[in-house]
Amino acid sequence: QVQLVESGGGLVQAGGSLRLSCAASGLRISSYAMGWFRQAPGKEREFVAWITWSGGSRDYGDSVKGRFAVSRDNAKNTVYLQMNSLKPEDTAVYYCAADRSGGRREYAFWGQGTQVTVSS
Repeated sequence: QVQLVESGGGLVQAGGSLRLSCAASGLRISSYAMGWFRQAPGKEREFVAWITWSGGSRDYGDSVKGRFAVSRDNAKNTVYLQMNSLKPEDTAVYYCAADRSGGRREYAFWGQGTQVTVSS
């Protein structure tokens, strides 16, 4: 059974940083592209970032480009999202996802999410 478990969320002041982790079990992430998405209350799910299976290529949503960084440690079967210069509008539930193809939309496997709240 595939499980993706996010951690590292919490409450932070604007301008602060958080690092989210996504630990996978039931699959080897070395064979998967990994993505991060977020959903704020009353809003649609938004693409945040994704990284290819090798880590050789990354892509970011416009709203986080230059502030967030996605990385992966295939040996630890874990993917990370470093979030810097956080803004109140970054407040959302953050989800990681795994897929053979990757991209900004469709993913085969999803985590349960971790809440990030940025206070002004």
